[in-house]
Amino acid sequence: MLKILLVEDSKLLRLATGRALAHAGYEMSFADDGDEALLMAGEKHPDLILLDMMLPKMTGLDVLKALKKDPATKAIPVVVLTGLSQTNATRLQRDGACGFLTKAELALDRGADPLLAVLKKIFAELHLASSTEVVCAPPS
Repeated sequence: MLKILLVEDSKLLRLATGRALAHAGYEMSFADDGDEALLMAGEKHPDLILLDMMLPKMTGLDVLKALKKDPATKAIPVVVLTGLSQTNATRLQRDGACGFLTKAELALDRGADPLLAVLKKIFAELHLASSTEVVCAPPS
């Protein structure tokens, strides 16, 4: 069972996304700010982190950079989850993000299927479907 850490400060989005992913069979853990995200990543060692960019206490970008600097968490693939446009996707990938999802792509108002389809594609690209070995280049 793949473990996902969802880092999202919106309680409604955290609950809806978490419920959909747990129902689909993923083991979920949650953080609602940057400090908690770093703590949970170190404790839970998830297979994937879904990281919101607009967080209290520290930004998602700061969390991403801290995750990639820490030897204990740098190999965990991080998919950026944001309401912002994809104009920053290239820069975020340079900083260590393996993927980028806009919150509009989640389409939770239409059920969990769009989210699950996007995540299935990301998992396949990261080779997480059958293994926890990740093919995500570390930031240079």
